[in-house]
Amino acid sequence: MIEIVDFAKTYGRFRAVRGLSLQIERGEVYGFIGPNGAGKTTTIRFLATLLEPTRGRATINGFDVVRETNEVRRSIGFMPDSYGVYNGMRVWEFLDFFGLAYGIPRGRRQTLIDDVLSLVDLSEKRDDFVNALSRGMKQRLCLARTLIHDPPVLILDEPASGLDPRARVEIKEILRELASMGKTILISSHILTELADTCSSVAIMERGELVASGSIEKILAQVAANRTASIRVLLEHERAFRWLEAQHDLSEVTREGDRIRFGFTGSDERMAALVSQLAQRGHQPVWIEEHKPSLETAFLTMTKGKLQ
Repeated sequence: MIEIVDFAKTYGRFRAVRGLSLQIERGEVYGFIGPNGAGKTTTIRFLATLLEPTRGRATINGFDVVRETNEVRRSIGFMPDSYGVYNGMRVWEFLDFFGLAYGIPRGRRQTLIDDVLSLVDLSEKRDDFVNALSRGMKQRLCLARTLIHDPPVLILDEPASGLDPRARVEIKEILRELASMGKTILISSHILTELADTCSSVAIMERGELVASGSIEKILAQVAANRTASIRVLLEHERAFRWLEAQHDLSEVTREGDRIRFGFTGSDERMAALVSQLAQRGHQPVWIEEHKPSLETAFLTMTKGKLQ
């Protein structure tokens, strides 16, 4: 549905994006993650037909981003990181304006307006003035605007930026519903935890370069070679800590009170043996917990060399 081949963008000597290639399949919710300045917005503006590439090409829904801009624009709903609303308009008028811009007939526009307002849970605000809405409601209204022409592809640049926790949850619920409708969604964000339970796949960017891409399971598997766990013991905490510290297959052993954290490369059987040995030594282990890697862990691990 979205294909990027060797995309690069330079401004003088500054290289904003360096030879990016990505393949996003139909129906995927794809996270585009990385810190500010990584090249995410530059790439998104290129896909939205707002930026000419220095090199490379891209297609969306089978249409070339540079040569078939009108077809691409009909195929996408684009929500930029900074959006504008017209404060003198009522909510329905705001959506009607964009429906008219897309050439949707008047009779059909009214039905579509009601549909998208229902989807983003703004039906009760239909006749309110836009400037009376909260920031979260304005964000949802802008999302409704991207949906008014029913595009198969959504490109969202920092859709939850600046929102309070409740509004962030609401946006995520809307994105899940859109995904269930079969939309292909590309979401850019520098807040990695927001994407972990929303996206099926991600691309990690750093300083204009693609660091890694693929399913979240694949990305996390790449950084899970060294497992991390915590164990809590009831008795002789310091002695338990020293014993674990001396084990050759454990690393980065640290202690905080009765909890000991460590990295290990062994099997589940090896972990069971450690717990059994701690019990035999009289430390009375109460629980053990393995810490699964997160997108933040993956990003920090994969970009470590580039940040130095």
